[in-house]
Amino acid sequence: MAHGVPIMGGVKPVGGDPRSPAASGSPGDGAPSAEPSVTARVLAFASIVAAGIAGGFIGWSFTDLQCTGDCTVAAGVTGLATAVVAAVGVGIVAVLALRAIAEWNASTARSAGPPAERGLVARRSRRTPPPGDAPGGSGLPRVR
Repeated sequence: MAHGVPIMGGVKPVGGDPRSPAASGSPGDGAPSAEPSVTARVLAFASIVAAGIAGGFIGWSFTDLQCTGDCTVAAGVTGLATAVVAAVGVGIVAVLALRAIAEWNASTARSAGPPAERGLVARRSRRTPPPGDAPGGSGLPRVR
């Protein structure tokens, strides 16, 4: 009896050669990856960091301008809190954007089939004129 994980068309061996693409989980199996590009992920991370820095500076400066006397601790705590809030907010938007990119890539990869199939679908979707309708006619059935 073969040991492994059941998959469609057979059993995928568990363990085996760690250098094989099946064991490492690498995308070398021929299926296109739907994950966002490295550039998109780096830009998302950079935007989260920039939002945290900007939020922290805004919170610190707002408290520093409003407070009289020695408000270093209050300004620092407010700056830290606003930095966290801004970074979390932009992080949520970045995750949603990366998921949308992944979904777009997956749907594009699924819809792109062999050219013969795409042509067959396009031919089937064309509207055919009803029987008895003359080419160039009004499209209404003839009444006698």
